[in-house]
Amino acid sequence: MPLWLESYLQLTIEKLVYGGDGLARLPAAEHGRGKAVFAPFVLEGEIIEASTLEEKRGFARAQAEMIVRPSPQRVEPQCPYFQRCGGCHYQHASYDQQLEIKASILKENLRRIAKLEMETELMVHPSPPWNYRNRARLQVRNSPDFALGYYRFNSHELLPVEQCPISSPLINRSIGRLWEAGRAGSAPEEISEIEFFADADDTRLLAACYCKRETSGERAQEIAEQLKLALPEAVGVGMFLALRHGAIRTEANPLALAGAGELIYKTQSASYRVSAGAFFQVNRHLTDTLVRLVTGGRSGQVALDLYAGVGLFATVLARSFAQVVAVEASPTSFADLKYNLPRNVKTVQATTEQYLRKEAGRWKPELVVIDPPRSGLGESVVGGLIALGAPQVVYVSCDPATLARDLKALLGSRYRVERAHLVDLFPQTYHLESVFHLVR
Repeated sequence: MPLWLESYLQLTIEKLVYGGDGLARLPAAEHGRGKAVFAPFVLEGEIIEASTLEEKRGFARAQAEMIVRPSPQRVEPQCPYFQRCGGCHYQHASYDQQLEIKASILKENLRRIAKLEMETELMVHPSPPWNYRNRARLQVRNSPDFALGYYRFNSHELLPVEQCPISSPLINRSIGRLWEAGRAGSAPEEISEIEFFADADDTRLLAACYCKRETSGERAQEIAEQLKLALPEAVGVGMFLALRHGAIRTEANPLALAGAGELIYKTQSASYRVSAGAFFQVNRHLTDTLVRLVTGGRSGQVALDLYAGVGLFATVLARSFAQVVAVEASPTSFADLKYNLPRNVKTVQATTEQYLRKEAGRWKPELVVIDPPRSGLGESVVGGLIALGAPQVVYVSCDPATLARDLKALLGSRYRVERAHLVDLFPQTYHLESVFHLVR
């Protein structure tokens, strides 16, 4: 083991990178040619005393033991669990600084991976920085004592939490009620995880509980009814079987259900039925902003909405396009999609790759909306989009690296960036959402 691993180092943070870490360099004269060091919970320009946690061939990981010279943008975190909980990464930075960090990271990924220097202005759309989440998924422990919380930073160990400042007030009240039940000894022992989903005005709640595989249907029904009584704002409590630790299946019908299995989420743009397990955006303040940025000013004969979810964009596009085709693979989301959409929308249950390979030639869309998971589009889907040749593509991304990879291929096929937006759906975390309008 190198001697420097056993002692503190003074490091200067060069910049923040996607994932929440700050990047510094080992002193070149002593430790080789400036090996990269990554440390969490620091800010650009800070000087820190750091202990090194591990060394890899090309980089090292460290943690700050003392901030020698703090950034003027450093603030006091508002959450008592910050740095222990794995959910947030930027609570030590002012919110204006968080937005600057995210914009810089997005541009750097585009420059490095896509070789794209932004010629158009990156428009930034902020969020209220606290109590914005409409969804929270918590782990439940019943032995040796009750605990409800999130995973600790960089681990799968439970950290008990009794409040979550980025979650909505209704979700926080529900967390408190479960703690009351747990302390009273009345929390069901069969539950290993619970997810809360609150509606747009934060008055109604849907709870999805995941229980041990040996739980019977009869017992699950008892638990669902018990929890619905304990959560007065809950319109429904569904019970699902957990596949294994950390992996949850929500694509099947619930093992038991008390009340409704879905929530009606009303925005300024539309109302959506959202079932337990269906995907929906988590920021309760910026849903309409996101829809406006994706759909505003678009009209024509045919639009495609790929990765359509429950129809967040397709529902609004149907008002300005004669025909909309909405493609979704998840059975749960697809059922809501069919329920939510008007008659001039054709729904297709398939992966985007399957659809583009088999059916896309039937349509000549003026607009294609793509909102893929973090893994991005991939080579096959990008190839299908290029072959489709739509004059307008709106790419909604939640990962700057996969966005840049996909844009590199699209920009090489005569597309160009017309407008670009950073929509901060995830304050206090390193996650960022962006919307890119491409034309050819």
